[in-house]
Amino acid sequence: MRKIFTSFLLLFFVCSLHGQTNDMGFEFRQKIGFLAAHRGVMAHLPRETAKAFELTYFLHTKGSKLWHVKYRYPTVGGTLFVGSVGNKELLGNYVGLYGFSELPMIKYKNYELSFRIACGLGYNNKIYDPINNPKNVAVSTHFNAMMNFAVKSTYRIKNHSIVMGLDITHFSNAAFKVPNYGINMPYLSLGYAYVFRKATPIEPTQLKYQKRIELSAMGIYSMKELMPIGGKRYPVYAINIAARRFFNQRAGMEVDLDIISKQAIMAYLPYTQKTQMSIIQVGLYAAYLVPFDKFHFVFGMGTYLRDKYKPEDFLYHRIGCRYQFKNGLIANFTLKTHFARADYMELGLGYTFKTWKK
Repeated sequence: MRKIFTSFLLLFFVCSLHGQTNDMGFEFRQKIGFLAAHRGVMAHLPRETAKAFELTYFLHTKGSKLWHVKYRYPTVGGTLFVGSVGNKELLGNYVGLYGFSELPMIKYKNYELSFRIACGLGYNNKIYDPINNPKNVAVSTHFNAMMNFAVKSTYRIKNHSIVMGLDITHFSNAAFKVPNYGINMPYLSLGYAYVFRKATPIEPTQLKYQKRIELSAMGIYSMKELMPIGGKRYPVYAINIAARRFFNQRAGMEVDLDIISKQAIMAYLPYTQKTQMSIIQVGLYAAYLVPFDKFHFVFGMGTYLRDKYKPEDFLYHRIGCRYQFKNGLIANFTLKTHFARADYMELGLGYTFKTWKK
C-alpha cells in the first residue's frame, strides 16, 4: 500500500513539473495551529499548540502551456512538512511530502491571493498500540495519506515574497487499519519566498481548447479493516464506468456507474446469510473535475442504487487525483468516504476507450 501510494505521489510531482519554462524558487513557512477533535472519542487528544514548518520548491508558470494561461499562471511544486499536531506524547511528530497547485483568485500588481490544492504522503513516529499507546485513536499506521487545502496571500518585491496562509492539513490511512479517526489540523502560517531563476514570459498561446466527451472504464482495488481493533482486513474490488465532459481548460464533469464488491460486508450482521452477489453495491456518482493538462483533481458525491445490507450511509463521496496518459490509460488515486468517515482508499487503473472532440 505504501509503495503504491508513493508511486502515485511521484507521478503527480513529476507530471506537475515536467517540461515547463517557469520561474523557479524556494519558500519557507512557519506554521502554528491546533488539533481539531472532530469526534467525541478524540476529546482527550488536543493538549498543546501545534507547530510546524514547510520548505517548498516551486515553479511559477509563465505561459508555456495553454492551461497556464487559463488558470491565470498558477504556481506548482513540492513541499516538505515537518512538525507536531497538538500532542507530542500520544501523537508524536509528523513528516510529510506533498505536491500542490496554487490557483490565483485575485491578482493586483505585486499581490496575489490564491487557493492551494495538495496531496501527498505523511509519516508519524507514534501510532496506536494496545499496550504502550492505547489512547491514540487517531492513527494506527506510520504512513498515511496527506491532504492540504489552503488560502494563501503573497506579496512580491522583485525576487522576494512575503507569504501568509490559512490551511487545513489532513492525515489518514482511509481505514486500511483501525483505529483511524484521522488528524485534522487548521494552521496559520507566515513565510518568505525567493525566486532564484526568472523565466522570460511567453506570449499566450493561440491554441484553442478542444471540448470533448469521454467514455472510460476502470478497475479499483483496496483493503479495509473493521472495528473492533485487531479485526480482519478485507479486500475491496470495484468497476467504474464513466462518461465525462470537459467544458473548458478549467472545468469538467463526470457521471459514473460504480459496481462495488466490498468483502467487509460479509462481517456485517454476521447472523444474516449472504452471498457474493448479495453484497454487491451499485452506485450512481457525479463529480466536478479540475484538469491541469493531463492531471485532474476529482471532487464528487454519489448515492447507492443497490445496497442490500446498508452498512453505511446512502450517500458517499470521493476526493483525489488522476493522471490520463496519451495512450488512454488512467491512473487513479482517490479517497472514498461517507461524509467525514473514511471508507477506503481507491487505487485504480482504467482506459478511455471513446472520445468525441469539438
